[in-house]
Amino acid sequence: MSAPSRNTLIDTIKGLACATIVAHHLAFYGPMSDSAYGLAPHLIDWLAEYGRMAVQLFLVLGGFLAAASLAPAGRWRGGAVAPLLLRRFVRLVVPYAVALLVAVLVAALVRPFFAHHSVPGEPSLQQLLANALLLQDIVGEEALSAGVWYVAIDFQLFACAVLLLALLQRAPAWAQRSAPLWVALAAALSLWWFNRQPELDMWAWYFWGAYGLGMCAYWASRGRRALWWTLGLALMGGLALWLQWRDRVALALGFSLLLLWVQRWGWRLPQGGGLQRLGQISYSVFLVHFPICLLVNAVFHQLWPEAPWLNLLGMVLAFGLSLAAGRELYRRVESHVPSWRLALRWQASLVGTGMLVALASNQL
Repeated sequence: MSAPSRNTLIDTIKGLACATIVAHHLAFYGPMSDSAYGLAPHLIDWLAEYGRMAVQLFLVLGGFLAAASLAPAGRWRGGAVAPLLLRRFVRLVVPYAVALLVAVLVAALVRPFFAHHSVPGEPSLQQLLANALLLQDIVGEEALSAGVWYVAIDFQLFACAVLLLALLQRAPAWAQRSAPLWVALAAALSLWWFNRQPELDMWAWYFWGAYGLGMCAYWASRGRRALWWTLGLALMGGLALWLQWRDRVALALGFSLLLLWVQRWGWRLPQGGGLQRLGQISYSVFLVHFPICLLVNAVFHQLWPEAPWLNLLGMVLAFGLSLAAGRELYRRVESHVPSWRLALRWQASLVGTGMLVALASNQL
């Protein structure tokens, strides 16, 4: 979700999507939202039910930015595959491991007095290792924090894009020139079949439809056949919705087409907006917000379990503290260029701390 380029419009959209996801988790998990429900029932219901769909914006933007960095002219720009994937993994994992370390400590802190379904259980060694390596959903281990599944999927999607484009570069010349069409074909297969199989939602191909739409939107916004691309993507998405209506696919399709033409027209927003600044730190906020919200939920539920207005205030406080914590994680960790040694140290710290927490809990 982070990118080296700073496009004000894209950052603003990322900021809006990030804020929506934080609000969704506050509404969905409770218990502050349960107490405050009577004050804003329609808003809380909407956030709990539909707020998660903001992830589709991140998927489309992820594909858009991947195309911009890997194949801006529609062909693989070259470079060794393994180092590129390692750099991506390290950049994702360092702030991710730090945030999971915070999540493990917060869960251990509130677990003794906050009996709620949103509190993760005591971590096991297998669970810690799986989460540290982005394998938790694949091997069937519980996530240590809400939303971290997206980090694993983001890496899988990027790896698929790299491998597909790099393989096409070794193909005959006609295949190299038609790389965007191969990406679109893969997106069509995802939308028409893979995305209709819920049991595949731990794999990149389940989400490739939205990601591929974003990649195609980038190339179309800079090519000479934008209208044909628009018609082709609309037909592909329309057929997917005819096969099975999915709100998430409709949103990804509509947003990718909007992004295509907004970028083609060169529309930009002024620098310095609040959502733009949030977009710049959105990955860090996304990573760290759940333990912050969990801590505030635990405190307010313990002190004022049946005070609707105070719990509504608590939700606002948790939202603000999540942004502040994300800003600190971005400033101190994400904004620095990491090394694989640093990634290993933070992964080891996560596993070691988790085991100490489990040991201490068993001794009490």
